[in-house]
Formats: sequence, C-alpha cells, structure tokens
Amino acid sequence: MHVGRAILALFLGLSLACGLSARASAQAVAVDLHLVLAVDVSWSMDPDEQRLQRDGYVDALRDPAVIKAIQSGPNGKIAITYFEWAGAEIHFMVVPWTIIDGARVAHQLADVLAERRISRHRMTSISSALEYAHRLLKEAPGTAVRRVVDVSGDGPNNSGTSPVTLVRDALLADGVIINGLPIMLKVGTDGGFSYGFGQDIADLDDYYSNCVTGGPGSFVIPIRKREEFSTATRQKLLQEISSLPSLSPPRVMKTQYAPPLGGPAQGAYDCLVGERNWRRYYFDGR
Repeated sequence: MHVGRAILALFLGLSLACGLSARASAQAVAVDLHLVLAVDVSWSMDPDEQRLQRDGYVDALRDPAVIKAIQSGPNGKIAITYFEWAGAEIHFMVVPWTIIDGARVAHQLADVLAERRISRHRMTSISSALEYAHRLLKEAPGTAVRRVVDVSGDGPNNSGTSPVTLVRDALLADGVIINGLPIMLKVGTDGGFSYGFGQDIADLDDYYSNCVTGGPGSFVIPIRKREEFSTATRQKLLQEISSLPSLSPPRVMKTQYAPPLGGPAQGAYDCLVGERNWRRYYFDGR
C-alpha cells in the first residue's frame, strides 16, 4: 500500500513538473508575429457570406505561399488565434492561441476552422471586438516583435461602451497594429443602404481607414465581390506575416500609417456614423 502511494505521488509530481515545464517553454518561445483574427458574424452577414469569409481563411492557411512566408521569418513560426464577434461583449473563440511552424499545424488549424459551426448574432461592435483582441494579445504565448489585430466586417461600429476610435487609440499606444478587411457586397449604387438595418455604408473602406485601423504599415483591403474573399484573405495574411514593404499589394489595397492618437487619420471623418445610423433607423423611424 505504501509503495503504491509512493508511486502515485511520484507520478503526480512528474506530471506536474512536465506541465510546468511545458507552460514555461510556451512562454519562452520566440515567434515572429502574434496575430489575432477578429471575424464579424453579425446578422448583416448572410450565411453564404459567412461561409465565404470562413473558407477564405481555411484556403489561406492551406496555401503553400502562406506557409512558406511563416517559415521564412527569423524564428520560422507565428502564433495565431481566431474569434468571431458581433454586438458588445459577444465573442466566440473558434481557435485559441496556436503556434504555427509549418504545413502540419497550419493544415490542422484549417481543418478545425472548416468544421466549426459559424455563429450569428445581432449588432456590430468593432470597439468591443478590439477590446477583446487586446486582452487576447496579453495572453499570447511566447514573445513577438510584431502584434497585429485583423478585423473583418461589413458595417461600422454601432454598439459598445466606447467609441471605436478610443479603443483603437489604446491599442496603437500599446504598439499593436490593426488591419482591416471591410466587406462591401451589399452597398447600394446610390451610396445608401442596401437593406433596412442601417449598418451598410458606401464608404466602409474609408471608415475602416479613418476609424478602425492604424499602426506602422497598416492596411485596408476591401472586398467588393464574392470571388475576392479567397484572394484578399490570402494577400492579407501574406502581407501581415511577411511585413515586407516590397511585397506587391493588390490594386484594391489602401495603405496607411498610424493616425494621431485621439483623432481620425484624415480630416474630420464621421467615426460615429454607425451609432448615428442605428439611432436614426430604430429610434427616429427613418
């Protein structure tokens, strides 16, 4: 009996030591990039668009050029996490922090994304999504020279406790780069809304450039056609992973540098347009 207890105690002690060692190793590993993928699943995205959005990431993670870019960095690996968001405090973790160092892990992550159910929820809170992404970055494994949040969505911020610019500025002040993938499939040709939820705006790419993204080398790639989901997502990941100024961007890419803290990047762009449209539609009856 005493021998059995001693063996059990030894086993538990070794297990604990191995667990602590594994956690210490994860914290000590150096990666080239901490990348948070924040993906919009609000009701303004129909199921087909959500599937195209998800498949764009699946295809990109299986792409040999993306995998080569990951392995070509100084450390040959990046850490990535993927979550879905909608209204304020509506966040769904799809893939927790994962270190990718080659095709095997990249393909495994792609398989998980392909199989997981896609959520759908009300409202669009980019500000809440950025706050959640900032918290995730503080929990990222290992150390990284670059930290990037990538936000994709089809409308402006219309909920949350803080204006999107205030949250954006907090991330920029912490050295985080924010890139954007605005989805512009439903904007009417007259520049107005294509349906009655008061969320689409004709210049969503400019809204993302002025109000959401920022940091050295940050960029916005608008998606205006369904067939652009795959190519734009692939190009976006290549740009984020490589971070090479010489990388030839697609024609639709808009690049920018960090806007001044406390204000929009260009002029007096209305960064509260989402909140105002929401109130106008639901409370003013127009």
